[in-house]
Amino acid sequence: MKKLITLIIILACFGCKYNTENKTEPQKETPFFWEAANLYFLLTDRFNNGDPSNDVNFNRTKETGKLRGFEGGDIKGITQKVKEGYFTDLGINAIWMTPIVEQIHGGTDEGTGVTYGFHGYWAKDWTKIDPNFGTKQELHELVEAAHEKGIRIVLDAVINHTGPVTEKDPVWPESWVRTSPQCQYNNYENTVTCTLVKNLPDIKTESNENVELPPQLVEKWKAEGRYEQELKELDAYFERTGHPRAPRFYIMKWLTDYITEFGVDGYRVDTVKHTEEFVWQEFKDQCDYAFSEYKRNNPVQVLDNNEFYLVGEVYNYGISAGKAFDFGDRKVNYFDDAFNSLINFELKYNAAQQSKNEVFSRYSDTLQTNLKGYGIMNYLSSHDDGQPFDPMREQPMESATILMLTPGTSQVYYGDESARILKVEGAVGDANLRSFMNWEAINDNPETKAILTHWQKLGKFRANHPAIGAGVHQMITEQPYTFYRSYQKGDFKDLVVIGLDLEKGKKPIDVSKVFEDGDNILDAYSGKTVNVESGKVVIDSEFNIVLLERQ
Repeated sequence: MKKLITLIIILACFGCKYNTENKTEPQKETPFFWEAANLYFLLTDRFNNGDPSNDVNFNRTKETGKLRGFEGGDIKGITQKVKEGYFTDLGINAIWMTPIVEQIHGGTDEGTGVTYGFHGYWAKDWTKIDPNFGTKQELHELVEAAHEKGIRIVLDAVINHTGPVTEKDPVWPESWVRTSPQCQYNNYENTVTCTLVKNLPDIKTESNENVELPPQLVEKWKAEGRYEQELKELDAYFERTGHPRAPRFYIMKWLTDYITEFGVDGYRVDTVKHTEEFVWQEFKDQCDYAFSEYKRNNPVQVLDNNEFYLVGEVYNYGISAGKAFDFGDRKVNYFDDAFNSLINFELKYNAAQQSKNEVFSRYSDTLQTNLKGYGIMNYLSSHDDGQPFDPMREQPMESATILMLTPGTSQVYYGDESARILKVEGAVGDANLRSFMNWEAINDNPETKAILTHWQKLGKFRANHPAIGAGVHQMITEQPYTFYRSYQKGDFKDLVVIGLDLEKGKKPIDVSKVFEDGDNILDAYSGKTVNVESGKVVIDSEFNIVLLERQ
């Protein structure tokens, strides 16, 4: 594997004032800001198998296409890794997991072999956790274990569509869904009022007509002995909200139940641009209410005063667009009154075509102006982006450098940190991106361990310094490339200085804008400490990455 290790020097003045004449003591705990979060995205079924006894349910036993069936990952497996400290060691302070609601029982075959709903986006019943993923008790345990380590849990919300129709999964009533036309994506109407693909029934989210429950849900709930309870809860929900019993409001009720019952901290929302924008404003209102209710009823479990987090997937949105996504015939603002953040689809292109300073400067400027008060979520690989930044993992160190230092929320896709290959022999399409987590390589391969260590050190340092993700960027010198990030919110102040492409051995850095002569500095990468002399620090280490912070 080609080793492209970018040299980084990060010098941080954590919790101190910018003018060295009036310094304050460092704060002991770093506050959490979603704008600077280190978020880890995983496919629930592909991360870690904590309970092999739940691997097969609903007779999902047909032979599938390559990587298109359930492979055993579950909620319990995620909890195990939380408790082991895997995410903490990686500097992760939020986990986004694919949908865990009950999936269709049958499979589809669109020419790539049988596919089951292992990915979680083919809902059959929003009110129940799919047994392949786990149980309600296991979700409670995951949230509790994560919160104990300061890690937020973000679930994945689908309101746009049901799962496909199969021999085991009948189509929902016409009052609920449309099955045609198929989206053409050439204007607003042909992106919203249509089915994403063939055989993926589209929820009529525009409708305000009262509709009855789908008969298949009524039959299912009665068989499970919970029909009366579900009706009682729905009656209370519609009485409280005053909303019509329209399809979207049923689904909003079912999704926000996961907030009030389990205390999840956020939702990543799927297929945002395929639904009317007012739907997301309504959803935000219901999520905010549910989160406030959870906090009121569970004060001991409350982590902080942050609001409920909503990050939207507006496919092909990029930070260059600012607030407005362009459909061709109409521009839509999904930020105001709806989303805290949107997924940024353009970083992989920016990283390949522009210098780091061009990327860092533009991202910082946009986040401090057009997107002030909101955020973006950056990624280099994901579960459905067929052109990731580095599919063969030839530049795993460079990927960490880019992702962890670009302003915005960082989204680590499971296996980024362990160089999990994103091209699999025999796999077709997005299946290439969804292999099982490569734990064997992490445990046994020295090169993988070295890559993981690099991600861990960058991730933990980034988590300790919100200025990296949420701060203002300013270049100091072009050659060697050094810059600083500054961040202030309320009484919290954070300042970091970063240098790239320096020499191994002795590395003199001008830190006069940050530290005073005599300040004691720790290199978190090598463990060495130095003092500031004549406005400079000199780190002499075998590593070509140095992370410095004021002691």
